[in-house]
Amino acid sequence: MHFVIGEMKGADWTSVRAIYQEGIAGGTATFESQVPEWPEWDRGHLRAGRLVARAEGQMVGWAALTLVSERCAYAGVAEVSIYVMASAREKGIGKALLQALIQASKSAGIWTLQGGIFPENQASVALHESCGFREVGRRERLGQLNGVWKDVILMERRSKVV
Repeated sequence: MHFVIGEMKGADWTSVRAIYQEGIAGGTATFESQVPEWPEWDRGHLRAGRLVARAEGQMVGWAALTLVSERCAYAGVAEVSIYVMASAREKGIGKALLQALIQASKSAGIWTLQGGIFPENQASVALHESCGFREVGRRERLGQLNGVWKDVILMERRSKVV
C-alpha cells in the first residue's frame, strides 16, 4: 500500500475522529470512551507533530503530541498518540507516522516522548520499541475500561539531539 505522511489540517477532523472512534471501540488503545469535539481536541494537542497518513485519497492514520504538564520544567516532554485504521494496519503506516512524529518533536524542542500502552496491545508496544522507545515501568490497575481494571506500560524515548 502506497501512503503519504502529511500535516494534519482542521479539515481532516472528520476522518481523524472516525479513526479515533475505531480505536476507542477496539478497547485496546485508550481509556477514552468517546472522541472529544474538535475545539477540545485542538486545545489539548500541540501544533507541532499533528500528522496524518493518506493512501489512495483516504486518511488511514494520524498521530499527535500532548504536553504532559503545563509546568515549565516539563516543556520538552510530550505524550504520543498514534492511531491507524484497522484495515490499514501491518503495512508500515504506524511506523512511518511514529518516525515522522519523532522528527517533528525534535524540531519543536521536545526532549522526551512518552506513551502509555495497554499490555495486551503488543503491536503498539512492538511499534514503539522499533522506534527507540523503551519500557520504563508499569502502572498496575491504573484505571477502569468498561468496568475492568487495566494496567498501562509506560514507554519513553529520549532525544539524542535536543
